[in-house]
Amino acid sequence: MRTGAIIVAGGSGTRMGRPKQFLPLSEKTVVEWSLDTFLQLEEIDPIILVMTPENVRDHGARLSSDRVKVVEGGATRMVSLRNGYKHLPEDVEVVAIHDGARPLVTAAIVRAVLDEAYESGAALPAVPVKDTLKKVTNKQLWISGTPSRSSFWAAQTPQCYRREILDEALSRFPEEKNATDESQLVEKTGHKVKIVPSTYENFKITTPEDLTMAEALMEERRGGRRRTAVGFGFDIHKLVAGRELWLAGLKLAHPRGLLGHSDGDAVLHAVGDAILGALGAGEIGIMFPPDNPKIKNIPSKDIMAAVMAKMITAGASLAHVDVTLVAEEPKLKPHYEAFRASLAAILSVPETRINLKAKSNEGLDSIGHGDAIACYAVATVLLPA
Repeated sequence: MRTGAIIVAGGSGTRMGRPKQFLPLSEKTVVEWSLDTFLQLEEIDPIILVMTPENVRDHGARLSSDRVKVVEGGATRMVSLRNGYKHLPEDVEVVAIHDGARPLVTAAIVRAVLDEAYESGAALPAVPVKDTLKKVTNKQLWISGTPSRSSFWAAQTPQCYRREILDEALSRFPEEKNATDESQLVEKTGHKVKIVPSTYENFKITTPEDLTMAEALMEERRGGRRRTAVGFGFDIHKLVAGRELWLAGLKLAHPRGLLGHSDGDAVLHAVGDAILGALGAGEIGIMFPPDNPKIKNIPSKDIMAAVMAKMITAGASLAHVDVTLVAEEPKLKPHYEAFRASLAAILSVPETRINLKAKSNEGLDSIGHGDAIACYAVATVLLPA
């Protein structure tokens, strides 16, 4: 599918006192960091950069390229989005929409949300709300309620959609000028939007304090203070007839599958335990007890989503995963590249951070007899100092 992006950078920066998109951040401006992340992804072409008329005049020629088209925005975010949307070629099938004031977005986050949009049609990155929420319904600021935060996630960008879903939302609600994101309109059309767990670092710069935090995080990305933790994971499952074979989030064609309370994906279980080990957060068996009938046959991707949410809550990032599969059958070497790509998408990291190999058990024990598959995993995690 041809993929395009719209980076909305037309705000006036009322709370900053000046347009935040062109504030200096390390050696670049805020919006240039956002733009550079999208330029890393060669599959995204074109990129429509929407700016104020003044910024188009002052910066348009410098930021334009073969892949980047600079256009003028409007008075609100939705107006700017619609202006940018008009410039997308008709053969673009999937659209990523990003706030230019989120300079810490990574290529891995963009790719993970796009992958989900390819599959489900509509997706956005988000993080669990950490603070206790209070409902205030009066001007005197008296609290009228305290909703449970467990069901609330903070939405981020890029928000990604199949072209026809976004087009329907924009077409059906042409008078909507003050919506704060596109998903509100997509939801109103009846389409569901899938959340992809993100990182708290992908925040929007709105206040001077945000810019200070962004500077600190940029410093960390260039080798600032972080502590390293390493976790180890192991899993083994019996091969039986009548089960699908799932490994590393992929279904393999094989007459037997792994027996388990979930789908039995030994790779994701070992990786999940390794990450939890690095976080000091127990194991997946505690989060998803095997004697709980409500989660029987749960996809291991859902288990990993919960693990990744824990990592995000801890303010951690995944530096590297090393996986060793042990099996006599099926032959796993032909699947190495697909395994790595799948793991990278599930973990929202580049494939360069994933190493995977397979070994046989030389005919020994249940694995060597072809009756089981085991997996070992080591996860290296970066934690706040």
